[in-house]
Amino acid sequence: MYALVDCNNFYASCERVFKPQLRNKPIVILSNNDGCVIARSDEAKAIGIPMGAPAFKYKSFFKDNDVAVFSSNYPLYGDMSDRVISILKQFTPDVEPYSIDEAFLEFKGFENYDLQSYGEKIQKRILKWTGIPTSVGIAPTKALSKVANKVARKFPKETNNVFIIHTDEQRVKALKWTKIESVWGIGRRLSKRLKSQGIKTAYDFSLLSDAWVLKNFSITELNLKKDLEGKPTLKLEDTTKSKKSIATTRSFETTYSDIDNIKERVSTFAVSCAEKLRKQKSSCNLMIVLLSSDRHKKDTEQHRKSIHIALPSPTDSSLILSKYAVKAIEKVFKKGVKYKRAGIIVTGLVPTDNHQLNFFEAQNPKHTSLMKAIDKLNSKLGASKIKLGNQDLKRTWKMRQEHLSPRYTTDSNELLIIK
Repeated sequence: MYALVDCNNFYASCERVFKPQLRNKPIVILSNNDGCVIARSDEAKAIGIPMGAPAFKYKSFFKDNDVAVFSSNYPLYGDMSDRVISILKQFTPDVEPYSIDEAFLEFKGFENYDLQSYGEKIQKRILKWTGIPTSVGIAPTKALSKVANKVARKFPKETNNVFIIHTDEQRVKALKWTKIESVWGIGRRLSKRLKSQGIKTAYDFSLLSDAWVLKNFSITELNLKKDLEGKPTLKLEDTTKSKKSIATTRSFETTYSDIDNIKERVSTFAVSCAEKLRKQKSSCNLMIVLLSSDRHKKDTEQHRKSIHIALPSPTDSSLILSKYAVKAIEKVFKKGVKYKRAGIIVTGLVPTDNHQLNFFEAQNPKHTSLMKAIDKLNSKLGASKIKLGNQDLKRTWKMRQEHLSPRYTTDSNELLIIK
């Protein structure tokens, strides 16, 4: 059996843990630079605030309806997510974190367990230890556990926040209740194609022939169909594997038309990628540098450009990646354009301790010792205390965050004070 544990309104719930007076009140979380709504509490949904609502357009609406507004506090959300995952690992060793607010569990050897009470125990422990409310869906497959979770979330009182698909009758009933666009793995485009064929529910999809699905779609959709039939096809993924590419992309807090500010930003993004490479003991062969203007400002000159850089040899050095990122910006930058976003992607990853050497060009061996020393100091003194000379010494990410809550659990200077 599989379980899907989902944190209800996760970002809003994290804020409520430290501000319990906000319970039962509408809450919205804004994107980077406080641009638009990316998360809402149930109360915010009930008064009609849509996902993606531009913050500046809804400013008076938020005030008139006493909506609590927060900037994205990713250090807090990430730490609370880690705490939830650590609790889940107490119930089974087989845990796959699927996103920041949900995880799959596999129950091997639990045939004689009362999974309803076990699921309730999971839900209650997470609530007691972290303050985060969750819903638990349990079923014979991953895809069905997703469906079961939606039932538990929709009917918390009737299910006690835990719903199990035991029988085929329960499976059919749950699939008939689930709209095709709500099925895990079926996006907007695919749901439109399926609807055009008269397929409106998850149950309709499960009745399709294997041959038809494979002919019109792919093996991915076929595996999903089998999972919905109750045939375990989608397994837990090994989350310990190294990533195949690493990206750091950000919107600026304001538009930049001068190249020096943009160079500083991409240097910081390149250093971030290098740190992530070293953390998973990888080096990269290829770097992609992205730069784009503000696409929302139609009255200004638009310019988007990306450049691919093949590195002389695999590297995880902040110095080398920053150097090539700055050179790339010099090539793609266009005078007179107001730029709003930049990014660095490193790919072609290989193990740092096992890759093809280059006889003529190789990373300076002194870089390895230097990077280790910098990582050690930053780990001891706090993130990004040691920086390159072309980085801003005051901030790592320059974002407009006018409604940012304290980092209650990750910064000793921002701990909750009890009076």
